Order: sequence, then C-alpha cells, then structure tokens
Amino acid sequence: MLLLLAGLPGSGKTTVARAFAALSGARHFNSDALRRELGLMGHYRPEDKENVYATLLQRARESLKRGEMVVVDSTFFKESVREPFRALAAECGVPLRWVEVQAEEPTLRLRLSHPRPDSEADFKVYETIRDQFEPLPEDRFIVHTDTETPESAAEKILQYLNT
Repeated sequence: MLLLLAGLPGSGKTTVARAFAALSGARHFNSDALRRELGLMGHYRPEDKENVYATLLQRARESLKRGEMVVVDSTFFKESVREPFRALAAECGVPLRWVEVQAEEPTLRLRLSHPRPDSEADFKVYETIRDQFEPLPEDRFIVHTDTETPESAAEKILQYLNT
C-alpha cells in the first residue's frame, strides 16, 4: 500500500507519519528530510523540486517492489506533484490512500514560529501554499492534529486503512 499524507506546512504531517510508521511498520519518506539529505535546503527552483520528488518516487518504488507498505508525507498541494504517485501505485499494483493532516490556523501560526529540524517553511510560506492548494481527492481521510495526538491520529489512520 502507498499512503500519502498531505497538508499545509505546520499541520503535523511528519509527526503523524512517523507515529504511523512506528505503529504499522511502514517505510516513511519525507520530502523535507530528503531535501536536506540531497543538500537542497534553501533551493526551490523547479529542477530542485523535481529532484526531490523524483528521489521520493524512486525510494517509494523500491520499497513497494519489496512488498513494504510506504507512507510519504509532503504538502502535495499541486495535482502535478500527486499524479506521479498515483502512477507509481498503479505501476506497483498497490492500493493508494490519501490522508489530509489539518490544524487550525492559530495552531499553524504557533508551530511555524519555531524552527523545525527539516522544514524551512514559515507562516509566509504557509500562506502561499494555502492560497495555491488544489483540492485533494474526496475519498481522503482527515485527521486534526490540534485535537489528536500523533499516536491517536496514527491509530485512526490504521483503522481507516483496515475498513
């Protein structure tokens, strides 16, 4: 299975994805951590973004072909970024599931006011992405990180996947 966690900067995608991976044994890939690993922090040209997502796809592909469950977290705010992951799930013959991670704007503002290890997004970046966010599939599952702990959100996601 390919599980994609999408949402705005500061929503808690990575924290929930880590909790889900710990609970389920899934392989977890994160776009911000990969950007750091590739030495692309601060580099957001189209070719830099393409490099990050091409590497995410390749790592997810390798894990899926080994029969592992994969969870990828990123904003996924553009359909053009989502489509290759749909194609990957079809190519590997695995189900694709979407989870949208949400939090209220005051929570996001607070979270984004503090440095985070991998993400460079601040509130201004949040506003830009919020304003450009293209609708996610209607059949997504939604978790709210200002009312859920990462562990309870991970449990709810696992229950959703098992229904």
